[in-house]
Amino acid sequence: MADPRRQVPRTDALLAAPELRSAIVHLGRAVVKGSIRAAQERARCGEIAPGEVLAEVRRTLPGTASSLQPVINATGIIVHTNLGRAPLSAAAVDAVVTAAGNTDVEFELSSGTRARRGRGAREALLAAVPEAGDAHVVNNNAAALALAALALAQGREIVISRGELVAIGDGFRLPELMESTGARLREVGTTNRTTLDDYASAVGEDTAFVLKVHPSNFAVTGFVQSVDAAALSALDVPLVVDVGSGLLRRDSALPREPDVRSTLRAGAALVTASGDKLLGGPQAGLIFGDAELVRRLARHPLARALRTDKLTLAALEATVCGPRPPVSQALHAQLADLRARADGMAAQLGEAEPHVSVVDSTAMVGGGGAPEEVLPSVALSLPERYGPALRLGTPPIVGRVSDGRCLLDLRTIDPLRDHQVVLAVRGAS
Repeated sequence: MADPRRQVPRTDALLAAPELRSAIVHLGRAVVKGSIRAAQERARCGEIAPGEVLAEVRRTLPGTASSLQPVINATGIIVHTNLGRAPLSAAAVDAVVTAAGNTDVEFELSSGTRARRGRGAREALLAAVPEAGDAHVVNNNAAALALAALALAQGREIVISRGELVAIGDGFRLPELMESTGARLREVGTTNRTTLDDYASAVGEDTAFVLKVHPSNFAVTGFVQSVDAAALSALDVPLVVDVGSGLLRRDSALPREPDVRSTLRAGAALVTASGDKLLGGPQAGLIFGDAELVRRLARHPLARALRTDKLTLAALEATVCGPRPPVSQALHAQLADLRARADGMAAQLGEAEPHVSVVDSTAMVGGGGAPEEVLPSVALSLPERYGPALRLGTPPIVGRVSDGRCLLDLRTIDPLRDHQVVLAVRGAS
C-alpha cells in the first residue's frame, strides 16, 4: 500500500498555486512558505488529508508579515505592558501609515532645504505644555534620564532620595542606569522619609542636579515624608523631575498623579515622561524644560543614538494634537455606559451561553502608573475554562482569571470590538 505521505503536495507546486499568488505579493515568499510547511506537517501526521493542505495554508496565512498578533485587552489593566502598553488612536495609526512612505521628516518643501527633524512633534508638545522653553523626544523615558545624566552630570553628583531609587522593569534599576552614564549618585534621607534639609546638606560644588523620581509603580504608606518639586527648586542647583507616566496636564481621574505642566510651574528645570503610558501614544521619552538645558541634551553626541524614528514622531504628534486616545477613553469611561454595554453583550449571548453573567469589577491604570488608583468597572463573568479558549482564538482575547472565573473587563475593551467578543465567546463555548 502506498504511503499516504507521498500524496502531500510539494512545496514548489503549492507556491505556484494561483490561490497563493496574492499572498506571496502581500506577505512575501518566506512567510507563505512557513504556512505551507506547517500545513504539510499536519498532513504527514494525519491531522488533515493531503487534499486539504492548500485550504489549510490559506486558512492559516497571517494577516501581515509580522509575527505580532492584534489582541483584545479584556484584563482591566488599561496600560498593559505585556500587551504593548497604549493602543494608538485612529488618528495616530493614520499618521504612522502616512509616515511609512517618503515624508518631509527632515526636509523643508517651501525652500527645498534640510529642516529640523521632528519639528511637528516638538511644536505639538510645546503647544500642549506652554510652560516649557523647549522639548526633545528620545526612545523612552529611561533614555531621557540617561541623556540628562550624560549631558549634565558626567563625572559629577546627582542628589536623590533613597526612597526614589526605583526598579524600572525587567530587572533594570534606576541607580545602575544613572551610574552607567559616569555620574555618581548621592543618596539622601531614608526609604520612607526624606526632608528638605537632607537635600540641602548634600548639595555642593560637585552637584550637577537634584533628581526627583515619581515612584509610579509602587506606593509607600504610613510614616512617610517626601519633598515636593516647589521646595526642591529653591535649592542652588537645577531640579530634574521624572514624572513617569506621561500626563501633560492634571487629570481629574488621577488626582495624585504628577503632570508635566504643574511640575514645570513648580520650578523644575527639566521634566521627563513616557509617551506610551497615560499620554496614550507611542513609546517615547519626552523631555521638557529650560531651553538652554534641553538644547544641551539635544546636541549631546549620544542624542543621535537615542533619537526616535519618523513613525514614532508621526504617532506622537497625532496623539498630542488629535482626538482623545484609547487610554484616556478607557480611563474616563462612565460606569453606567460600561454596564449598559455588558448587559447588551450578555443579552446577545442569551440562553445559548447560560454561564455568562454581568458582575462588578475593578480596573487599574497599569504600566507603572498610578498604582494606588482603583477604577470601578464592569465585566462579563465566564467559567474559567473560557480563558485559554479565548486567548487562543482569532482574534486572541486576554481576560483575567479570578476566583475560578474568567472576567472580561469592559473598561479595557474597545466598544467597537464588543461584537467580536460576543462571537468569540459563542465560539469558545
